[in-house]
Amino acid sequence: MAIALVTAVDDPTRFRSACDVGAYLGLTPKRYQSGAVDIGGRISKTGDRLTRKILFAAATVILYRASPSIALKQWGLRLSARSGKWKARVAMARKLAITLLTMWKTNTMFENRSFAT
Repeated sequence: MAIALVTAVDDPTRFRSACDVGAYLGLTPKRYQSGAVDIGGRISKTGDRLTRKILFAAATVILYRASPSIALKQWGLRLSARSGKWKARVAMARKLAITLLTMWKTNTMFENRSFAT
């Protein structure tokens, strides 16, 4: 998963914020805006398709196969109960991409801490 992100991103410093990697990989919703209308749609699916698929698969594994003590799984299950399993998987894939990019930029290891909603 990390190799796919490194290959797709190439240079982590090109993102001002780690949150920008979600949009780069197509893991953010499309927007339709016209006048007073602002509609959010499906994910944009821009960027590297293979990396997006790998992140989505990793999110699925974490959601259904990982230990219950993992904070990311707990966050995903709460989100799944609120928004549905598909939206939760996409949100987890985006959060994984953000977490991996942050770890890469700061040269740190993963720590199992609570995730903000």
